[in-house]
Amino acid sequence: MRVMKVKDADILIVPGYTNSGPDHWQSRWQAKLSTARRVEQAAWSKPVREDWTDAVAKAVNEAERPVVFVAHSLGVPSVIQAMPKFTRPVAGAFFVAVPDVANPKVRPKHLMTFGPYPRDPLPFPSVMIASRNDPYCSFDVAEDIAGAWGSLFIDAGDVGHLNSKSGHGPWPEGSLTFAQFMTRL
Repeated sequence: MRVMKVKDADILIVPGYTNSGPDHWQSRWQAKLSTARRVEQAAWSKPVREDWTDAVAKAVNEAERPVVFVAHSLGVPSVIQAMPKFTRPVAGAFFVAVPDVANPKVRPKHLMTFGPYPRDPLPFPSVMIASRNDPYCSFDVAEDIAGAWGSLFIDAGDVGHLNSKSGHGPWPEGSLTFAQFMTRL
């Protein structure tokens, strides 16, 4: 069995609402991974589902190698809702801190426009890492979504939203988990 390496894939970094700042683990990974590039959004603080999914689909369809997503927060539904627009292969997806876009209490409220999530198994391997105290999604909801999608579900413990504010700048555990995921693709 041939193991997929970073150089064999186009790693698409898909940040969430307001983008990932320079201290965020996504930005750090992008700087370290030779084939990683960020999916840029026109309006990071005013997410519009159609615009965000179009940007994700464009990045996939322009890829020269199989795509591996590294999506955080609102980046996850952006990837999921863009799937029907993909014309190129996706090798896998690494999902972190999925938001509950079906929860009417979610803030900002326009995040709900990215739901509901489809419940079909994903056509590519995926991992979902969730926190037990993420303010944007209950642990049970994240686990349920992962089950529906056929994602390997990883309990990160009580670690907030897995971003730089929750102390996840370097996030070495995430980096190790991503490296293991890549070897299985």
